[in-house]
Amino acid sequence: MRHFLTLRDFTKKEILEIIDLALEIKKDLKAGIYKKELENKTLAMIFEKSSTRTRVSFETGMFQLGGHALFLSNRDIHLGRGEPVKDTARVISSICDMVMIRTFEHSMIEEFADYSKVPVINGLTDSYHPVQLLADYMTMVEYGINEDAVVAYIGDGNNMTHSWLMLAAKIGFELRIATPKGYEVDSKVLEDALKMAKESGAVIKVMNDPKEAIQDATIVTTDTWASMGQEDEKEERVKAFKGFMVDGLMMCLTKKDAKFLHCLPAYRGQEVSEEIMDQHAEIIFNEAENRLHAQKGLMVWLAQHAR
Repeated sequence: MRHFLTLRDFTKKEILEIIDLALEIKKDLKAGIYKKELENKTLAMIFEKSSTRTRVSFETGMFQLGGHALFLSNRDIHLGRGEPVKDTARVISSICDMVMIRTFEHSMIEEFADYSKVPVINGLTDSYHPVQLLADYMTMVEYGINEDAVVAYIGDGNNMTHSWLMLAAKIGFELRIATPKGYEVDSKVLEDALKMAKESGAVIKVMNDPKEAIQDATIVTTDTWASMGQEDEKEERVKAFKGFMVDGLMMCLTKKDAKFLHCLPAYRGQEVSEEIMDQHAEIIFNEAENRLHAQKGLMVWLAQHAR
């Protein structure tokens, strides 16, 4: 059984296969062609964390593939209200053909996958957000920036940073991560990425100076400084992240045609300036749309490799 919990579990070849499928699916959709690759299949969508893009893209994607998606919040099911994760997994996977989970602890989704009879997709955990990275890399490929990329991640050492580490280590591009002191990436995740980078040829650098990280970068990306569940830390984090906003002055340090990516939602005036969001709106919102296509490619690929 193949699950999609982190990019660590996939080879470069497999990641590129998913991206190629996504690009083909997007091309067909723009031409008005709908291939019912998952006709009569059901996707259970378990949301312990709310979302705009994740719900809309998975639900729309499953419909366009000929299947049906079920939205299940923690108010709709017994998970987290007395029923063990393993029992919920056994029940749902005996009825549905695929499961997407957006939750807090990564260990929860790992346990669910251990007891699931069908593919489980990580729609986001506190540790990783791999479906977003599929959309991000698909967007990079569309703009002709892939293995030769120099990506600068400016911001918090969170689930997005961890997922960028996994992608870079698998694909083999250069990734520079700049975080404030005290907000660095998880040391075990970094250690894993550095080991994989030896095989792929990826160059991974971590630092605390955003200007050093962004120098001559071809892709710049960031994320909110306070993720879901960290609202109480917001004021403290705004102070800690002073000097980490991606603005016009910072983007002047990049390559001439550098692109800016953001997983959204973006908090203008904090991690990114209004100016940069407006200048790079085309690619940012194409990136957001690509959540739909990348996830459709992923679901089709998982259905093909379910056994």
